Amino acid sequence: ISYEPFWNTLKNSGESTYTLISKYNISSSTIDRLRKDKGISTQTIDDLCRILKCRVEDILVYKE
Repeated sequence: ISYEPFWNTLKNSGESTYTLISKYNISSSTIDRLRKDKGISTQTIDDLCRILKCRVEDILVYKE
């Protein structure tokens, strides 16, 4: 799984990693996991979709 779409969605949303951490209580370790394409929970994916007002495919993509 790649979180490459997340970074484009974040950029277009007007939010930043700082606001995700400070305003929405997304942990800095979660941001780091997104950067490194490591696993995150479905609850976190749900939270990001709610915050960024987007769909799951705007956050992640499956790559073989």
